[in-house]
Amino acid sequence: MKKKKILISAIVGILVLAGIFIGAGLYMLDFSLRPINRGKDIKGSMTYIRETYPQVVPWIDSLTQCNALRDTFITAPDGIRLHAFYAYSSKPTANTAVIIHGYTDNAIRMFHIGYLYNHSLDFNVLLPDLRYSGLSEGDAIQMGWLDRKDVMQWINVAPHLFGDSLRTVVHGISMGAATTMMLSGEELPTYIKCFVEDCGYTSVWDQFEKELQGMFHLPAFPLLYITSWICQLQNGWNFHEASALNQVEKCHLPMLFIHGGNDDFVPTYMIYKLYDAKPQPKSLWVVPGVDHAHSYRDYPQTYTKKVQDFIMPYLSPKPSK
Repeated sequence: MKKKKILISAIVGILVLAGIFIGAGLYMLDFSLRPINRGKDIKGSMTYIRETYPQVVPWIDSLTQCNALRDTFITAPDGIRLHAFYAYSSKPTANTAVIIHGYTDNAIRMFHIGYLYNHSLDFNVLLPDLRYSGLSEGDAIQMGWLDRKDVMQWINVAPHLFGDSLRTVVHGISMGAATTMMLSGEELPTYIKCFVEDCGYTSVWDQFEKELQGMFHLPAFPLLYITSWICQLQNGWNFHEASALNQVEKCHLPMLFIHGGNDDFVPTYMIYKLYDAKPQPKSLWVVPGVDHAHSYRDYPQTYTKKVQDFIMPYLSPKPSK
């Protein structure tokens, strides 16, 4: 009888402990993928972009007044309705930029990069709202892994918007940069010519492990393993497979890597791992003294020139023989 009581107590204890860990995993997943999301605040996002990047305000106002900043929607295979802004260049061109925003951001909060391409370089631009952001549907942020498939769908839509003879760069910042790198390892249309990734993380696992330690002073085991398992059940992917590092190893298209030298959110050391994993052609610019995702804000002219100098040789039409 005594042994039976001990066994029952042990089983109850294990079940209670398992319940605590699963509850903690559910909390962590909601905390990470369903945070308070400024990306759903359209008015606040427009205020942010106007105040932070005042040089883009005349461009935004001009496009808006001419009805040249347009909306378009697609439906993902799982039924989620996705939104994007797009704008044409001032004269016909095949050069097109697909611009991917970061965590708890939206397409509006990437208008400064839209300005770089559309105003400074005279490109067509397409700026999607990722899931759970802007005007797109979805019930959770997908950290780039599922987003890479949505961006692929946008890439397939681009010729219908801008014409068949495209030459396209994909440019992402933060989670958008991770999305860009995750996309880069896939089989892509021939009109995708190059990539720009700005301060992307090596993998969702690495980023969440860093945040778990930094914010909660907890090791990866067991909570991160449990949270990743729950994410697999809820979203169909786990933190280990969502790896930009593994994807760039398969990418043979040109990629420009940008990172702030003082980035402590996506730590600067991650870019060196990513850069080393990527086959040529590639280029690296670590921006001294800059924190997370502010390289363009702090050095807009240099940023524009670095991007222009890197991408244009791959986007310029080859002379006929």
